[in-house]
Amino acid sequence: MSMKEKIISYSTEVTKELNKVTWPTRDELKDSTLIVATVCIILSLFVFAIDTILTQVITSIF
Repeated sequence: MSMKEKIISYSTEVTKELNKVTWPTRDELKDSTLIVATVCIILSLFVFAIDTILTQVITSIF
């Protein structure tokens, strides 16, 4: 099989597989993005709080 045939075969297979994918709707994508952004903000605030607390504890000890 030549390189050209391999590339064509690969492209054909990729196209077939992508046609099988169930793509999210715009509303599902918006909801998922909102959830991810919210969780990221909550986790960053949590890490900030823990960091601040531990900094105060370490500073008061030393």
